Amino acid sequence: MRSVDLPEPDPGDVLVRALYSGVSRGTETLVFRGGVPQSQYQAMRAPFQEGDFPGPLKYGYLSVGVVEQGPSALLGRTVFCLYPHQDRYVVPADAVRLVPEDVPAERAILAGTVETAVNALWDAAPLVGDRIAVIGAGMVGSSIAAIAAGIPGIRLQLLDVDPSRGAIADALGVEFARPDEAAGDCDLVFHASASQEGLARALELLGQEGEVIELSWYGDRRVSVPLGEAFHSRRLTVRSSQVGAVSPARRARRTFGDRVGLALGLLADRRYDALITGESAFDDLPAVMPRLAAGDLPALCHRITYTDASA
Repeated sequence: MRSVDLPEPDPGDVLVRALYSGVSRGTETLVFRGGVPQSQYQAMRAPFQEGDFPGPLKYGYLSVGVVEQGPSALLGRTVFCLYPHQDRYVVPADAVRLVPEDVPAERAILAGTVETAVNALWDAAPLVGDRIAVIGAGMVGSSIAAIAAGIPGIRLQLLDVDPSRGAIADALGVEFARPDEAAGDCDLVFHASASQEGLARALELLGQEGEVIELSWYGDRRVSVPLGEAFHSRRLTVRSSQVGAVSPARRARRTFGDRVGLALGLLADRRYDALITGESAFDDLPAVMPRLAAGDLPALCHRITYTDASA
């Protein structure tokens, strides 16, 4: 833990008292382990990161709090911000988004993850009646499945090698299967398992001219992709999707603010509570992060709580 002196807010700033933050387990534990390749140091910077890779640095992007100082329209309101784990912080007012009244603050920490899922679905543009598989029932994969489940007439499976993730699928109202039991001939496969085995299986599950939307970030790991066999004869596609830019399909008409606003609105659905699988106090975070990184503390999103005697 480190203490910082906060600047006095300028007229266009807000002072936020954190209520909750979320550990985005995949990316944050990779950063914690020092797995960001040097070529990606700039691309992987969090919006309000302090310090440089490989470390020490302040990292994170799922924070929800209450505005204690700022414009009257925001004063006392609950907001979401792409800010690291910190109990109070000062940011420009346009860096926060109001949390809708029907979205609990403790669930709103998922906004950054659901925003990633929204962007992936904009990239993929699924159609009514599509056959879709999502490989990897982590935060991103589960969020994609939760949103896609509302498309009429689709066949949708959420796949994971861990059978305990079946409980997540049940809570989301989505069919669960192990990857070796999955239905094939898919129009779309979203891959979010961060494993080369998962990516290979994604290609196997595609039908003719099907498409894999690749959301996994491998850091400094190299992966092998089976581009022989039927990859060319079946005219398959592997396409990346990353939340750092608004999907080209919507870039001309949607801003980053529009996208996170949409994600926050979707979080009125209580099904998303299934993605928060643990909770710890802020003071315990130095002990929690090594356990998350080592896998000793299994989690999708691990929620951090903040207490303040002056609140």
